[in-house]
Amino acid sequence: MEWLTSIQKTLAFMEMHLLEDISSEEIAEQVHISSFYLQKGFKLMTGFTISEYIRNRRLYMAALDVIADQDKLIEIALRYGYETPESFTKAFTRFHGHTPSHIRQYRSQITVFLPLKITIRIQGGNEMDYVVEKMKGFSVIGFERIFSMDNSYEEIPKFWADVYQKQIAPLYQKEKPDTAIETAVWKHKIGEFGVCIDDIGKNNEFRYLIAGAYTGGEVPEGMSLYELPDMEWAKFSCKGPMPGALQSVNTKIFQEWLPGNPEFEIAMGTNIEWYSEEGSTTDTDYESAIWIPVKRKSSFSAMQ
Repeated sequence: MEWLTSIQKTLAFMEMHLLEDISSEEIAEQVHISSFYLQKGFKLMTGFTISEYIRNRRLYMAALDVIADQDKLIEIALRYGYETPESFTKAFTRFHGHTPSHIRQYRSQITVFLPLKITIRIQGGNEMDYVVEKMKGFSVIGFERIFSMDNSYEEIPKFWADVYQKQIAPLYQKEKPDTAIETAVWKHKIGEFGVCIDDIGKNNEFRYLIAGAYTGGEVPEGMSLYELPDMEWAKFSCKGPMPGALQSVNTKIFQEWLPGNPEFEIAMGTNIEWYSEEGSTTDTDYESAIWIPVKRKSSFSAMQ
C-alpha cells in the first residue's frame, strides 16, 4: 500500500475506534504495514506517537463532554479509558492545564486537538543519496534490549553509551580480549550496526541490537544472534555528526522518499543503522547510513 495512503487510513481507523482499546499492532494489521514502521513513520510525519495521538484526541473529546455537563466525572473517565476519576483528572489537567471542574466553568480554556489531516509536499525525494542493493542473508550478533516506541529516541542513545562504556571502550586499554564477550565484541566488530527488529508481538515494543556481522563461533551468554534473510535494501548515505545527521536522513525517508514512491515499499519490520569505524561520531564528515528493507511494487514490476 502506498505510504501516504497508509498513514491517512491509520488516522481514519483511529478516529473510528477512538473509544476502543486498540493497539498499534491492530492498527498496523488494518493498513498492512509492519507495526514498527507504522509507529516510526507516524511519529516522524506527525510529531506524535500513535499512543500520544490517541490519548490527546480522547482528552480533547473528554473536555467536550465535561463542558456539556451532562455526565458525572466517573462516567466520562470510564468512557475514555481511565479506571478512576483521580487518574482521569491527573491526565486531563496535564493536557489541558486545568482540572475538569475548572474547564466546566471556563470553557474557552480547553486545549483543542482536532483530527490530523496529512498532506505531503514531496521535495527532492528521488535526489536522496541512496542505492538499492540485493544482499544475501546474513546474521548479526550483539547486545539486545527491548524498547518502547514512545521513548526509544531518548533511551536508545543511553543504551549505546552504556554498551560503549562497559563493553567496547575497555578493549582499547588491552592488548587482547580476556573474556568470551570481549572476544565476540572484537571479532564481530560490535558497534558497526544498530538493528531494530519488530517481532516480539507486544504493543509499542521492539528489539534493538547493538551489533556486528556474525562470522561464526561462540555466542556468549548475554549476547543475541539474529538472522536476516536474502533481501533488497535501500541504503541511504549520511554524512555529519550523530545523532542529528542520521535523524535528519531518517525523517527525509519517511517524509519525502516513501510517500508516492512509484517503485518501492517496505518489505519487513526491520531496519539497520550502519556506523563507520573511521573518525569520530562528532565529526562534520562522519559517515553513517540507514538501510531499509524494500520490495518492488507489483504495479511497477508489471510495467517492466
